[in-house]
Amino acid sequence: MAVLTTKATPAAISVVDRFRLSTAIFAGNAAALASRLAGKGSGASVRGQIITRLVPDAFSLLLQGRRVLSVSGTNGKTTTTHLLAAALRSGLGTDANRLVTNADGANLHYGIASALSQSRRADIAVLETDERVVSDMIAKARPELLVLLNFSRDQLDRHHEIKALGRSWRKALEAAGHDGPVIVANACDPLVVWSAGTAAKVIWVETDTVWHADGALCPACGELLIRIPAAGRDRWDCPGCELTQPAASYRVDGGTIVLPDGSAVSPNLQVPGSFNVSNAACALAAAVEFGVDVADALAGMHTVTAPAGRFATARFGETDARLLLAKNPAGWAEALPLAQSDPVVLAIDSVAADGKDVSWLWDVDYEQLAGRTVICTGPRAHDLAVRLAYAEVDHRIEGDLKAAIVGSGSAAVDVIATYTPFQAFLKMAGLR
Repeated sequence: MAVLTTKATPAAISVVDRFRLSTAIFAGNAAALASRLAGKGSGASVRGQIITRLVPDAFSLLLQGRRVLSVSGTNGKTTTTHLLAAALRSGLGTDANRLVTNADGANLHYGIASALSQSRRADIAVLETDERVVSDMIAKARPELLVLLNFSRDQLDRHHEIKALGRSWRKALEAAGHDGPVIVANACDPLVVWSAGTAAKVIWVETDTVWHADGALCPACGELLIRIPAAGRDRWDCPGCELTQPAASYRVDGGTIVLPDGSAVSPNLQVPGSFNVSNAACALAAAVEFGVDVADALAGMHTVTAPAGRFATARFGETDARLLLAKNPAGWAEALPLAQSDPVVLAIDSVAADGKDVSWLWDVDYEQLAGRTVICTGPRAHDLAVRLAYAEVDHRIEGDLKAAIVGSGSAAVDVIATYTPFQAFLKMAGLR
């Protein structure tokens, strides 16, 4: 078990590299300030882009001399990163300023560099990491802990084959060998289990996963996986090879988390959804492995309310809107049951951050909205409307995002949006 109080060895960065970094960070901070003054956003992204453009190895240099915990997966990594960071801050107490995290969710090389550049003295880094960056994170940061949540189809024009991402994780962990990170991994996701199979140590977490469509085939041999009833919850197994769902040290049981000693604790979260209990279980396992007491970790996680705007409630005219982010079918499967308002606003776009291919709309169970009215908005509202027509869900189209909420005729409305309209809603509400 890692010890929370252990401090990292300061990085041996040369005078030349320190000067290069300081100059790039100054330029990046100036650009970030200009972005904020122009009303373009927080400036975190442009800061990172400038830093990494001026110093191409900034990602590696800024990671040196830190104890790194990384969180990745298709869904839930922003919330899990916030939960883990809060758990560690609670354990650190008055030393909480030792920790830096990319709280805004910017998780590519430049986003991580941007966050690290603002806390040069912090020796603990809790970093949300895009699936494509995990291999570099393992090789260049040598993280102590790596949390692997799930794999599902996302941004289909960019991630054509999620197994390729899993293979890159597997190869990076194999190359790291015994010097690689301790893995905290979702035992219910076959591709995650296969990807983590070369790690030196894995702590398995049995989550409460409802989406299985992306884990139908064995990633090792290609056989159709079977599901075996076990203690009230199915477990997966491959009939063609040895890959099977591993026994878990931590387990989600309804609204509680069962610990390795068999005792159960309630995470008492302020963020909704059973999927967030699963996220909390992974964060708790990582925090305890890092040396945080269970009670301190749970107290810290309770303080998380709206990570990077997710689940925030904002006022639009006379309407209170609760904002939910859903980026892919797996995310929509979790978000739709949370939306209880009538009408409900659904916002769809298809620029790069959303994924330009919206064929995934046909994989989402919009039929569960039958009996309520849906207000379709965003640039791809008409595509959504066609899908809802086939689902026999009453709907209307309102092209303007804000008008969709203000004109809903309701005092409170749930809004589910893909990434780009979600960010637009946050900006309208002054939350970014």
